[in-house]
Amino acid sequence: MPKRFAIVAGARPNFMKIAPILRQLDARESLVTTLIHTGQHYDRNLSDVFFDDLGIRRPDLSLNVGSGSHARQTADVMVAIEDVLVEAAKRNEPYDRLVVVGDVNSTMAAAIAATKVHVPVAHVEAGLRSFDRSMPEEINRMVTDSISDLLLCSEPAGVENLIREGHPQSRVHLVGNVMIDTLLVHLEKAKSQNTLSRLGLSPQNYGVVTLHRPSNVDDPKMLHELLEVLAGISNQLPLVFPVHPRTRARITEFGFESMLASNAQLRLLDPMGYLEFLCLTSQAKVIVTDSGGLQEESTALDVPCLTMRENTERPVTCDEGSGTLIGQSASKLRQQLESVLAGTYKVGKCPTLWDGNAAVRIADALVGSVCKS
Repeated sequence: MPKRFAIVAGARPNFMKIAPILRQLDARESLVTTLIHTGQHYDRNLSDVFFDDLGIRRPDLSLNVGSGSHARQTADVMVAIEDVLVEAAKRNEPYDRLVVVGDVNSTMAAAIAATKVHVPVAHVEAGLRSFDRSMPEEINRMVTDSISDLLLCSEPAGVENLIREGHPQSRVHLVGNVMIDTLLVHLEKAKSQNTLSRLGLSPQNYGVVTLHRPSNVDDPKMLHELLEVLAGISNQLPLVFPVHPRTRARITEFGFESMLASNAQLRLLDPMGYLEFLCLTSQAKVIVTDSGGLQEESTALDVPCLTMRENTERPVTCDEGSGTLIGQSASKLRQQLESVLAGTYKVGKCPTLWDGNAAVRIADALVGSVCKS
């Protein structure tokens, strides 16, 4: 009988990670892969468009969970995934392994549901820790790792964290960063997009901003201070700001639209597809973000990344790469932006195994794990 994998994706960061893994598994004989889209992100610009951009085949199953509180969303995904796994077993087509990626609610919920019905779980991007339990993603990471029996790490800190937490070395594998596989495959195609010319930009002469975390956008004082710094810097360097729906809502709620409307150099855009956004980020002079994935991409691209967080679960992006933790300090953000403009910002390097072949190592580990069982 063929070995069967259930691959779960639920939100934008998941799609960049599953694309190369799916290609590797689908190319191998005697494997059946079922792509399950939980529908955690319901905005087309934050979900379905990525299947088109990344060339991922359409999901075999779409659960259409949608938005809701953390508890409701987690519960809905758990129920839906359990139904999928149980029904497969009833058809005498049980899954040999469920694969989850990242740290969104769908990741943890799918892992819990699978474990309860005795389907082994593999976690891609395991072991990342911010050591900040106020972040929902940190809880998702910790719970998922605690019940996964195959832990696939993107950087050495992940391996160290898991070993320290008591996971057997035999279950922990350093495989590299699969998101960088996707980036390298699509980089030239992304750069050929007309995004820069359409926006009147030239390479290395603009910055990119993304902000969506509650700590940055839900506090009106904090958001106002950040926008003031960005508006000020934009007089020296044009900034483009693809705005997350959450952030857009807060800008409207707090009455900041008029302040931004008067500054033509700080441009608020709608969310973008993967290729269009990569066209922007890969040719930017600087990136300001609170996104985990963009910290990694900027390091691979060697673009200065000013991370608006007090901590990061991806320390290699700051220790070796082009990232700097800014915390919640508008003044530090201004200082680092001025350093970039002055040409005195630090020089980073791309970490080991961020080489475009992580998906090969992941597929080898997945296949090896089910062939032993």
